[in-house]
Amino acid sequence: MPHTKSLANYWRKMPQWYRLEGVACESCGETFFPIRSICPNCRRGGELKPFTFSGKGKIYSYTTIYAPPEGFELEKPYALGIIDLEEGPKITGQIVDCKDKELKIGDEVETVFRKIRDSKDGGIIQYGYKFRPLD
Repeated sequence: MPHTKSLANYWRKMPQWYRLEGVACESCGETFFPIRSICPNCRRGGELKPFTFSGKGKIYSYTTIYAPPEGFELEKPYALGIIDLEEGPKITGQIVDCKDKELKIGDEVETVFRKIRDSKDGGIIQYGYKFRPLD
């Protein structure tokens, strides 16, 4: 999830970050995350409707972050993965509640709602999705 300093922008993106909302094209059946306004397959002929993903998927790829960006220093090392969601799209997210050495490509995961970061100036605390392995 990108860092945002705008309160209005943060509120607009809450459905994506909090409920894993994207869109589905009623013309071709593809699902997309994050939300977009035009279907890349159908172009303007497609009709996009809101779609909430289940949050279940499999690890497509992952890496361990040892030199994190600003604001994530206390979390290092941590696993960052590309998750292949059951409904189609691949999305990037932190993988939590496990040791990175326990992870394998193909492991099943689910989304969890967690604190992402807080601003240093005492402003917005950002929450959103992360992934954890299923037992």
